[in-house]
Amino acid sequence: MKNSLFGLFLFPALFSFGQQLKWADSLELSKLDDFLYVNASVEQKISLEESTTLLIDFSLRDATLPIDSASVIYNGKRITSERLMPLLILGADESFDFQIELYKDGKVLSFSNGEERASFEVTRLHKPVFVNDEIVLGVLLLVLAFIFYTSHKKSKFWTKFYTIVPALLLCYLVPAILDMLGLISKEYSDLYPMARDYLLPAALILMTVGIDFKGIINLGPKALIMFFTATVGVIIGGPIAILVYSMIDPTVVGGEGYEATWRGMATIAGSWIGGGANQNAMFETYRYAPELYGRMIVVDVVVANIWMAILLFGAARSAAIDRWLKADSSSIENLKERVMEYQQSNARIPTLTDYMVILGLTFSIVAISHFAGNELAVLLSDALGKDSPFASSFFWLVVLATTGGLILSLTKARKYEGAGASKLGSVFIYILVATIGMKMELEEAVKQPQLILVGIIWMTVHVIVLLIVAKLIKAPFFFVAVGSKANIGGAASAPIVASAFHPSLASVGALLAVLGYAIGTYGGIVSAELMRWVAP
Repeated sequence: MKNSLFGLFLFPALFSFGQQLKWADSLELSKLDDFLYVNASVEQKISLEESTTLLIDFSLRDATLPIDSASVIYNGKRITSERLMPLLILGADESFDFQIELYKDGKVLSFSNGEERASFEVTRLHKPVFVNDEIVLGVLLLVLAFIFYTSHKKSKFWTKFYTIVPALLLCYLVPAILDMLGLISKEYSDLYPMARDYLLPAALILMTVGIDFKGIINLGPKALIMFFTATVGVIIGGPIAILVYSMIDPTVVGGEGYEATWRGMATIAGSWIGGGANQNAMFETYRYAPELYGRMIVVDVVVANIWMAILLFGAARSAAIDRWLKADSSSIENLKERVMEYQQSNARIPTLTDYMVILGLTFSIVAISHFAGNELAVLLSDALGKDSPFASSFFWLVVLATTGGLILSLTKARKYEGAGASKLGSVFIYILVATIGMKMELEEAVKQPQLILVGIIWMTVHVIVLLIVAKLIKAPFFFVAVGSKANIGGAASAPIVASAFHPSLASVGALLAVLGYAIGTYGGIVSAELMRWVAP
């Protein structure tokens, strides 16, 4: 877009990180051939596919009173001028965000919309080789097909390879590598929301329809013990990580005011005990600096995904880990055997009618769960506030879908397990795994090394607490893995980890994850206050 704007004033460049931010100058603008004008009173974010010069105009976001200074906060630094003017960003070629504050007599003024900060976010998109989701889905399914085909080959090479690297782990990592190489991109794809909102609840129903209630009850109290142990591990892991790293570099875990690191880590505690709704609740409660929030998201995603990869690796070696824990896994094995016996005794060659009935029942319950979940979320949002985990439509989607599957298991619909209901659910789960893998930020691990290390220390404390309690009560590794992931991964990944042990166990992960949503905010607050207490 070509523009020619006059009457603006020069201010020196603020920063130079491959791009420059300047207060706009009419003379300099007149020399520009091409730039993109953005009215910040209408748009607060923009996505770019190529290097672009931007003019971001805040002048329409009028202050309520005359000002004597304006500050721009960018990359953790602050530069002040005597007036608010449009910003010129030369060669915008990376993702960043900044905020502007207005002052009068040393006090922060509000903009006319009531905000004390005017924020703007620029996202630099790197266009992948394959953009259309129709193609990306085909690529992901081809990857899954190749992994399953080779993992069942009897050749010496593939047998040895999959003895070392579990197939499920590859289903998770290969899409992440394809994303990192630029063949596909999470920034362009909407496959994950589709898989999360449609395939996940459908998988929970399909993998629950053949459930053995008696077998679930026989799992005993160890599942809950390990779940709450995982919660405690997250609560105390945060403050311990701050204490440990303060002896290495206190500036990393220090900070003052709303930029204090412990405030940002409070959002991770909410996420790792509950989920996204709990994380948002902690962000609003402790008011962590928005311009720094992105780095905590990176720590959350990278460390949690590393731990999930380790759990998937361990699931393939659960028998050896159980021997080390001296665990009694008989209840889990009995449940597996009972489900497999039921499948074999009712197994039949499925017909087209079987598949149509299975999919009809499943997605009708998914539809009902979405409708009722949205209504409940609105109702409880009014009663409890929008940041309550019970005000999340996704929370109710998981609860209602799992409940629907449990109800079907008590009816004649359970016979469709013999027609492959759980296998169809496993297909949906693996597609979800691939889309989650595509979102994994492998490259971000090297961009925030010190904060990532703090997160790893935190996760290590969580794991140590889990293993100590598991050793004491002789809990099987299944309870360790699912109890942990029900906290840290929530309903999107706990069933995946559970089904890595056996498809019949997916519902156990889902039910525990729902409990995590319920206590996430409370546990997050306890952890945050402990981190506040020990922070340097």
